Amino acid sequence: MIEKLLVANRGEIAVRVLRTAHALGIATVAVHSDPDADAPFVALADEAVRLPGAAPADTYLRGDLMIAAARATGADAVHPGYGFLSENAGFARDCAAAGLVFVGPSPEVIAAMGSKVEAKALMAAAGVPVLPGATVGPDTDLAAAGEQIGFPLLVKAAFGGGGRGMRVVHDGAGLAEAVAGARREAAAAFGDGTVFLERFVVDPRHVEVQIVGDAHGTVVHLFERECSIQRRYQKIVEECPSPAVDERLRAELGAAAVAAGKALGYTGAGTVEFVLDADGAFHFLEVNTRLQVEHPVTELVTGLDLVEIQLRVAEGEPLPASVTGARIDGHAIEARLYAEDVPAGFLPATGTLHRFAVPGGTRVDTGFGDGSVVPPHYDAMLAKVVAHGPTRAVAARRLARALVGARIHGVTTNRDLLVGILREPEFLAGGTDTGYLTRHDPAALGAPPEGALAVHAAAAALAAQAAHRASAPVLGGLPSGWRNVVGEPQRVAYTVGGRAVEVTYRFLRDGVRVSVDGEPLAVTLHAATPERVDLEVDGVRRAVDVHRAGGTAWVDSALGATALVEVPRFRDPAADRRPGSLVAPMPGGVVRVLAAVGDTVAAGTPLVVLEAMKMEHTVAAPADGELAELHVGPGDQVDTGQVLAVVRGAGA
Repeated sequence: MIEKLLVANRGEIAVRVLRTAHALGIATVAVHSDPDADAPFVALADEAVRLPGAAPADTYLRGDLMIAAARATGADAVHPGYGFLSENAGFARDCAAAGLVFVGPSPEVIAAMGSKVEAKALMAAAGVPVLPGATVGPDTDLAAAGEQIGFPLLVKAAFGGGGRGMRVVHDGAGLAEAVAGARREAAAAFGDGTVFLERFVVDPRHVEVQIVGDAHGTVVHLFERECSIQRRYQKIVEECPSPAVDERLRAELGAAAVAAGKALGYTGAGTVEFVLDADGAFHFLEVNTRLQVEHPVTELVTGLDLVEIQLRVAEGEPLPASVTGARIDGHAIEARLYAEDVPAGFLPATGTLHRFAVPGGTRVDTGFGDGSVVPPHYDAMLAKVVAHGPTRAVAARRLARALVGARIHGVTTNRDLLVGILREPEFLAGGTDTGYLTRHDPAALGAPPEGALAVHAAAAALAAQAAHRASAPVLGGLPSGWRNVVGEPQRVAYTVGGRAVEVTYRFLRDGVRVSVDGEPLAVTLHAATPERVDLEVDGVRRAVDVHRAGGTAWVDSALGATALVEVPRFRDPAADRRPGSLVAPMPGGVVRVLAAVGDTVAAGTPLVVLEAMKMEHTVAAPADGELAELHVGPGDQVDTGQVLAVVRGAGA
């Protein structure tokens, strides 16, 4: 029996594991980096041990620190969660050598499947269809390998996942640079820069099968999950069951996954991933020897707790009848809520969550709460929001409504994109493949309804007016802007995504007059407080919630959400930047500088490469000219908006 469990992970997965452990009566230990010291998962655990530092390589990827923490607290088992050390065979071996139960498959299975190259060979030997590919070594002739495999092809990290260390290459010209970039990214994310090449199937479905096995030789599958809607090869919407899989195909996929598990002698929870083409043929991708991010959809349709199954298997119990006889009940859809700027190309966002709440009726797995800080060091996922229903359509509708009703203030998120996907006709018809977000512009999917900005800007201004009147030290009962003689209307300016918005308003005896960017609105104000405005615009009445924090008005209504940054009335001269300035689009570290002062550069030439949340981002020259100033070097840490370099125009 496991008496005390150390969770070698962070964020929402740590919360997820801790809660099930507590429900089973198991004492728990958390580990945390310095930026995570005040995170909710740390407070949830019975005990916690600090991992000094911030970077994953100094903290959550240090297996020796995990084992030392287990010894210091008397833990007798380790749950690795997913990511970080979860698929590290060396860590699993070290746990066993230290007398700790590792909640997962054996080190031998992890090692075999940890290498995607070895995994493909084993699956091919077992008769599972695989895609052609080749491992990249120091002496590999990339041009010859590319021609042999055929284009387009995919460069993939051999150890790892989550879209990191992955590049699509359409011809031989870009292969060498893609391999170099994938190696750097893989080394930073997984501690190993080995990559391989694989035939790229254009716009397949990404379908995976959940398997569980026990130490008594039983392996079963718990049906499939559809994970095709992805950005940057990372999943953002997952569901169970797949809308493309019928009973015949489900049986074939399940049989292949179980055969793979039995060939490995698999114990615990794992996932066998496939690509499914338009003809229904499937090809093996990889085996993830751990719990998956998207496991909640399987739990909701089966009624099972996969973490509980992991822990019971680790204690030596056989799989119960509830697992071996599981059935699908209804449909579940999960949306991954990320801190990122979708119109800016999914750039990760950081900041403080002033408010973070999702309405009831859905499952919310998160490691954040009100006041939590979203740091730049780790994955940008804030939460997984999951809805279950008797049908796929009902689940999608419930999930979209929950996301619309969420209050997420403090960081930019992909919430509007998720809502757009869940309400889009092709998605609702089941047309989900990996090319979905190439056919549907993410910025357009997440765009607000027409007129939403004007309504929200007006509400923000009227809520601010109510706050000013509520805090007025004298004559607080007078209307805002009252004069003996009629003067100019009140004015307030905002910026929204770089766009300027101006609101003017004037209170009169018969109501309020409001204009947005010079266009009058037909407004009837029913009530206004600093946090809620009840107003009617063009005959439609809505309650609009307004939360002001840090100079920003976070506005939510049935029209969506808008963040309006109030423009100070007096300009800050320090905010002026010289023409040609290149600024950091997000906080991160400088990986490479690709030019020197005095170089002549063309518009679009990559100049600085940043790394944030384990992904590389290139900052390019804004115009033709000369690199006149360079303010950063490799290894420097930068903040959003910091000037990295200045390009002087050719005619300057």
